[in-house]
Amino acid sequence: MASYTRLSLTLLTSAAALALGSCGGADSVASPGAGTVVINPPAPAPAPTPAPTATPITAAQFAAATTVNMITVTADEQLALVNAGSNNNVNGQGSMLNGIYPTSATSLTPASDPATLNPFFVSTNFVGAVNGPTDTAFQGWTCNSSSAQFGGTGASCTSVPAIGTGGATAACPTGTIDDGLVQTFRACRIVSPVAGAVTLPKIPGVFYRLRGQTEVGADVGTTGANSGAVLTIEPGVVIAADSSEATSDVLLVNRGARINAVGTVTAPIIFTSQQNLGANGVSDATQGQWGGIILLGRAPVGVCAGGSGPNTPEGSSQTCQAAIEGVTGRFYGGPTANDSSGAMQYVQIRYSGVAITDGNELQGLTLGGTGSGTVLDHIQSHNSADDGVEIFGGTSNLKYMVMTGADDDGFDIDNGYRGFIQFMITAQKITPATNDSFSTEIDSNNAEDLFPRTFGRYANFTFIQTALAPAAIRLRGGADMTFVNGVIRTPAGVACVNIVAGEQTAGGRTTVRPADAALQDVGPPVFNSIYFACQGR
Repeated sequence: MASYTRLSLTLLTSAAALALGSCGGADSVASPGAGTVVINPPAPAPAPTPAPTATPITAAQFAAATTVNMITVTADEQLALVNAGSNNNVNGQGSMLNGIYPTSATSLTPASDPATLNPFFVSTNFVGAVNGPTDTAFQGWTCNSSSAQFGGTGASCTSVPAIGTGGATAACPTGTIDDGLVQTFRACRIVSPVAGAVTLPKIPGVFYRLRGQTEVGADVGTTGANSGAVLTIEPGVVIAADSSEATSDVLLVNRGARINAVGTVTAPIIFTSQQNLGANGVSDATQGQWGGIILLGRAPVGVCAGGSGPNTPEGSSQTCQAAIEGVTGRFYGGPTANDSSGAMQYVQIRYSGVAITDGNELQGLTLGGTGSGTVLDHIQSHNSADDGVEIFGGTSNLKYMVMTGADDDGFDIDNGYRGFIQFMITAQKITPATNDSFSTEIDSNNAEDLFPRTFGRYANFTFIQTALAPAAIRLRGGADMTFVNGVIRTPAGVACVNIVAGEQTAGGRTTVRPADAALQDVGPPVFNSIYFACQGR
């Protein structure tokens, strides 16, 4: 355990010691003048009480063991896996964090270089998502809440977004329908499905409305040509769900269509509920007021709908596809690893997420089979009633991802997803999320040797766990993962890691067995440069 104890020295001197001899050079302490100096020595200060030294964490405290199909990865084995990595501190202290920020500019544990994993990653010399207490990388484009305070000029997540004035006389642009005034704002409803190229410009006093299932383009299947449907959203635009009707409002971008929602640091694009457009219309606990955003692409997936698979290690199946959660009859997947569903940058998604049935939910942001050509960075999902972000297969890479206040998992990947994520924050609600809610959950739907195999690399992440889940990280389903430059904090009663294997092969237990190229398996998970502050320590 690293010990951080400030030592203070008290120098008690006698009168004789005050007669300083002649010294060369300047001295910052003034010497007394001639004459007799009498000092009444103060009462001796009590000896400082040394900071308590926490006992080393035990395996049972550090890791949660879960048995699936009579197969267990023990807590001792999980701790040994972590200790086999480099620069990990399993005895970290939560006092070294102030919210999402470290209290010191010095890295909490020596960092590793994530750029050695893949050129996608930026080289860093710090652990966690932020580089010390003054890092501004997450400021301005995020909103602040009790889950996480980013500082800077970012507004509160409960604040009415900056729509502006002039709605009474504003005109709705092409591709939208004038729904009249809401509060003092002009509501311009997006026509569904979006066909061709539609642009939503920033118009003072105007917000754009989602009503029901608003779709961009029509599904072109696993290998079809682009539909030509492109929805472009300009910086500073606000899109709000329609609270006047009961259906779950959702924005869905079909395979072959694209969204170009590119904001800026000072003018993020905000997707939110209509209630958020009125003063005091939402609170810090509000969630689940609309369905969220779904992007569907033609990149490979590991779990195929009946009659459409199985897939190959290369993901080259022309037929493998799966139905996306939360809606009916919309599919994702295909053989195009570099497929593009467009771009989302500097975007907030507030108060979304709907649990339709168990295992059939809408998240803040759902990615189904989106490819590496899709640009996804500087995205905040706030107060989702389910996961903040869930990724089903595909090959998209992401940077600067923020999941605050999710009621289920912060960041969930499965179904053969293969990609890289850097600079990620998950910060659960101060009032805990539902039990069994993880900062990140990683698996392959208990079908652990399907192809492509789930494969991910997390670098520079900060997980602030509050929910009474088994752990902050759940890794199961035979997924292959490497974690680099992370910070994890959990409350009392919650471990940091929960590694689960559900199948036994001749080579061993999935998730932790040795590398096996025939199974597209690169071996047990790897942890390097992670600062673990588990169990409320």
